[in-house]
Amino acid sequence: MSTATSSVRSATTGKSSTPSALYQQVKDFIARKISDGSWKPGDRVPSEADLVAEFGIARMTVNRALRELADQGRIVRVAGVGSFVAQEKPQSTLLQIANIADEIRQRGHDYRCELISLARVAAPLDVAAALDLRTGESVYSVMCVHFEDDVPVQFEDRYVNPRMAPDFIHEDFESATPSEYLVKHVPFDQIEHVVDAVLPTPEQAAHLQMPANQPCLLLTRRTWSAGVPVTLVRCLHPGQRYRLGSRFRAEKLPARG
Repeated sequence: MSTATSSVRSATTGKSSTPSALYQQVKDFIARKISDGSWKPGDRVPSEADLVAEFGIARMTVNRALRELADQGRIVRVAGVGSFVAQEKPQSTLLQIANIADEIRQRGHDYRCELISLARVAAPLDVAAALDLRTGESVYSVMCVHFEDDVPVQFEDRYVNPRMAPDFIHEDFESATPSEYLVKHVPFDQIEHVVDAVLPTPEQAAHLQMPANQPCLLLTRRTWSAGVPVTLVRCLHPGQRYRLGSRFRAEKLPARG
C-alpha cells in the first residue's frame, strides 16, 4: 500500500469517505509535503493522473484539491505542463514602517536598491493635497526599485516635504534607502496605510519585469511628525511575488459598542 493511500485510509479509519472528505485529504497530503520541506518551491507536484492512481479516487476530486491549492497560492498550475510548488511570498507588515532591506536580508536573501530618479519637482494636485502644500510648490521626488535575489519586488514612488527633510535631495541612497533615511532623521508619530489592487503602468511593469496585465498590490503610505505631513509614498508589489499583512494583540484594540 502506498504512503499516500495509507494516509487517506488511516484518516478515515477504514470507512468509506465522501468525495468532499477525500478532496480535503488530498489537499492536506500535498500541503504537508510542502510544509515539511519534502517538496520545495519549483518542484513538480504529481499529475492528476498520478494522484488518481495513487489515491484511487475520481479525477474531479483530485482536480478540486489542486484547484483550491492553486487558489490559496500553495501551488502554480501551468496548462499543458503540470502543477508546481509555488514560491513563498515575502510578507510585509502594515502596522509599522517596514525596512524592506532588513526583511529581505533576514530571510537570508540578497538585497539591492536601484535608484531611478531623484529630483525637486512641482507638486501635482494629489501630492500637494496629501502633504498639505500648495499645488506647484516645490517637493522632493524619488523613484527606486527594490530587489530580492535580483528579482524586483517593490517599485517605490515617493514624495517628501522639503520643510521636514531639507537635506533629503542631497543623499545618494547608496548606504541607506529613502525610508531608512527618513525614519532616522525625521521622527514620525502618525502613519496611514491604504492598500489597493491595481494594474501597473507600462513603465512600472517594465521596472518590475512583469506583464502589465498582471495585478499588483499598491501600498500608499503617509507619515506625519507633530501634525505636519512628512512623506507620501506609493509602493507597488507584483501580486504573485509579495503579500502584505499584520499580526497584533486583540486586547490592545479599542472596545466597540
